Amino acid sequence: MKDSQVRIRIPIHHPKEHRQASLAEEGSGSIATSLQKIKLMQQQPDTRGTLSGGVKPNRRITAVPSAVNSVDTALPIAGAAVHDTRAASPLQVPLPHLRPSAGRAPRWGNRRPWLPFAAMAGVLVLAMAVPALMAWPRQIAQPVPPSSRTAAPAAPSVTAKGETPVTRLPGVPPIPAVPAAPTRSVPVAAEPDVRVYVTSTGRTETLPLEQYIVGVVAAEMPPSFEGEALKAQAIAARTFIARRLLADDTSGAPAGADVTDTVKHQAYISKAKLTREWGHSGKSAELAKIQQAVRDTKDTIMVYEGKPITASFFSTSNGYTENSEDVWAKAVPYLRSVSSPWDKQLAPRYTETVTLSRQSVFDRLGLSRTAIAASTGGGRMPEIRILSKTEGHRIKKIEVGGSIFTGPEIRNKLGLRSAEFTWKAEGDRIAITTYGYGHGVGMSQWGANGMAKEGHTATQILLHYYTGISFAQASRILS
Repeated sequence: MKDSQVRIRIPIHHPKEHRQASLAEEGSGSIATSLQKIKLMQQQPDTRGTLSGGVKPNRRITAVPSAVNSVDTALPIAGAAVHDTRAASPLQVPLPHLRPSAGRAPRWGNRRPWLPFAAMAGVLVLAMAVPALMAWPRQIAQPVPPSSRTAAPAAPSVTAKGETPVTRLPGVPPIPAVPAAPTRSVPVAAEPDVRVYVTSTGRTETLPLEQYIVGVVAAEMPPSFEGEALKAQAIAARTFIARRLLADDTSGAPAGADVTDTVKHQAYISKAKLTREWGHSGKSAELAKIQQAVRDTKDTIMVYEGKPITASFFSTSNGYTENSEDVWAKAVPYLRSVSSPWDKQLAPRYTETVTLSRQSVFDRLGLSRTAIAASTGGGRMPEIRILSKTEGHRIKKIEVGGSIFTGPEIRNKLGLRSAEFTWKAEGDRIAITTYGYGHGVGMSQWGANGMAKEGHTATQILLHYYTGISFAQASRILS
């Protein structure tokens, strides 16, 4: 039986008998007796022997404490008469809690008063234990250091034409903390050798690819440049030789050599010379800086549609690079004209003026006195007129003494630093001022240094100067 239910037997008898029965039930916890003790209700004299509402004997009644807030709303109690509201006014005191049935112990008995406190203590312990369990240290697999890797890293995906290329230096892809499943180790691709013809000795050196790149970077870029610029130079130099090795191209090199140590291919300083002239003459820190740049970019090259690119570079731009067809008569999709404003701010020889005699200009351009006299109407100075310019703001076509030349032709014939120039006649001499230094195609080295000073990474530098390229591993391409 539930605690809130009390079975009540309702006898019908004389009020005196009812009073005796009530007194007899008081010891057993009767609800009617409890209500009589606080005198909350009075008997109605004219209800002898009857019940209001026709209450039948042996009916089960459930006591609801919230419903007995006042005498006016109290339900009829078995064996008791309905209140006479005319005889006495109702009390405004709330009824006490109903006692449990006879013979039933309270929920928290007097013998175990500590149970509520024990329950509360258990809840507090659990509340403190859950955060501790969540913060418990777990074993995490640490990445394998680069020196202990035995398997060749997977080649990064090549960006398709038209897609946005990657913007981080790939190097070696990160090893996952927890490998999916044990796999067989993949042998590391052997590092290819490069055969370099050294003009000073007349001999051909054979050395590993990465050591060759150290000698190229030392010869092609000042070691005082920013580290990211040196990394960009290392990737460009590695890409250049990788393209030749892949195509088995030995053009311009003596028999038995892949390249020479001149600017015809790439300038190069031998390992012996680096050790002798750099390692023991106060330039060991510069050499270490170059070696670090090569290590940081190890095996990384630039590709376009999966093939190594022609990674041309030059010293200083005039503010822009050139489209390849304006210099070499062949359009290359990744050798497009881009802006390079850093050169003018940083390059110490951004402008240079040379003065040539009129006769020297005639001779170098192959102009005869008769042709010049005819074009100038007998004057002493040949007429010079610019006909067109390239997208890179250099001279594309120019007329000198009635003959038409390209900008690169004038630069090569007169030995100028750039195909962007101005001139001024001074008597029998011509003063020519050039802007920038080099052919202007590909990466500007001083521009790369300027980008690095602004916080750009090596890959961001290369992605700026070589349009639409992505990165790959030389070992994968050459194997």
